[in-house]
Amino acid sequence: MTFILLFAAGLLGGMINSLAGGGSFVIFPALLFAGVPPVLANASNTYACLPGYVSGAVGYWRHIAPYREKLIGYSMIGLVGGYLGAEALMRISDAQFSVIIPWLMAFAVTIYIFGTRINRWLASRSSGSRHAARAGAIGLGLLLLAISFYGGFFNAGLGIVLLAWLALAGYTDVHAMNGLKLLISVVVSVAAVVRFALTGSIAWVEGSVALAGAVVGGFAAAYFSHLVPAKMIRGFVIVYGVGLTLYFFWTTYS
Repeated sequence: MTFILLFAAGLLGGMINSLAGGGSFVIFPALLFAGVPPVLANASNTYACLPGYVSGAVGYWRHIAPYREKLIGYSMIGLVGGYLGAEALMRISDAQFSVIIPWLMAFAVTIYIFGTRINRWLASRSSGSRHAARAGAIGLGLLLLAISFYGGFFNAGLGIVLLAWLALAGYTDVHAMNGLKLLISVVVSVAAVVRFALTGSIAWVEGSVALAGAVVGGFAAAYFSHLVPAKMIRGFVIVYGVGLTLYFFWTTYS
């Protein structure tokens, strides 16, 4: 029964990631409810979401290719930040992580709800990546490092935060932004998963069941995407995410 739950959660999470983003809001709590300890559940969620990032980045490669000269720099920052975030996660206990889960969920859901508005606001105030680079390349690099750290520590909401960063960096092509978001997510997640794997901090069986569901769900959603409005999926994720966040606050602090 547990495996059916995890596969179903992966299936739904993969579909949501493919259509609107936010699949971690389904997969991560499913791993918790399946009895996986909080820190392992978080690490296993990153592992389960990784194939979706890879397939998405491959699909967007033609939009990413024009910016290939930036990929080495972004990848190096993503690797360092992702690894450090994973390292930080490995240094806290399940009890400590359980206390901050509601706050991480609240942050991720808030970013998910208002991410589009934030991106538009940042894009409207950016005069192009060249200007942004001149004005504060070091600041942008440090901000990407912080975002990558967050992604290595807690995967949920990473894509939305990366889109906001890309808008701040002056990108305006939405397809290139989505591609770069996915590529950086791949790098961050690979660094984190390697760190988790080195210390046996991934629930391989439960995580792999969710991963299999996510792969199937992602492909199914891509095939049937014309039948389901993305706005409807996004609305579901918001309602579900807010309800789940309130549940975590209630169970943690009541």
